[in-house]
Amino acid sequence: MSLSSRPGRARASGTPRTRRRGEELDEALLEAAWEELEERGVAAFTYDAVAKRAHTSRPVLYRRWATREDLIIAAIAHHFDNSPVAIPDTGTLRGDLFAFLRDLGQRRGAMAAPMAVQLGALYESGITMAKARERMIRSHPAVDALILERADARGELDLAKIPPAVRSLPLDLWRHHMLMTLDSSDEEYIRAIVDDIFLPLVAHYSRAR
Repeated sequence: MSLSSRPGRARASGTPRTRRRGEELDEALLEAAWEELEERGVAAFTYDAVAKRAHTSRPVLYRRWATREDLIIAAIAHHFDNSPVAIPDTGTLRGDLFAFLRDLGQRRGAMAAPMAVQLGALYESGITMAKARERMIRSHPAVDALILERADARGELDLAKIPPAVRSLPLDLWRHHMLMTLDSSDEEYIRAIVDDIFLPLVAHYSRAR
């Protein structure tokens, strides 16, 4: 939904808009910030531009996001949260991972590469893409982590024995492939990630004493 269609925004007729508060205001601010990112990119992103687009003032933004980088990351996280990837429930680790990566490509593949470029532009501020991702998912567990926890509960793996680098491998490999090829729905590559790389590693570490 665009900002122009949201309740509370001033209408072209000049009728005073209702004062926005709480979640309604936060959502309007984040939508305005996202639209600025889409249209102008990180380099040209400013508090003034977001405030003008959202019909508010700079102090309103500063009270919520102390730095420009905080606001950018919050806007990206908000946009991704509005396009959630469901947690598959196929009954097996293999089925869940395959369904998750395929759904991820269908829902977020088109925006993932542009977002990587946007986040990369924050590097000069000392925020790496890894740090940005960590901050974006801090409020809720990552879907891939939940899939592994459920597989552990079913007895398909021993999560305590699997190193963090291996746990994140399916998503890391999918992300790298997508950025390198701009192909987020390569099912053969997804199968290779799951069957040829990840599951053998999971079996190896789960058997280790």
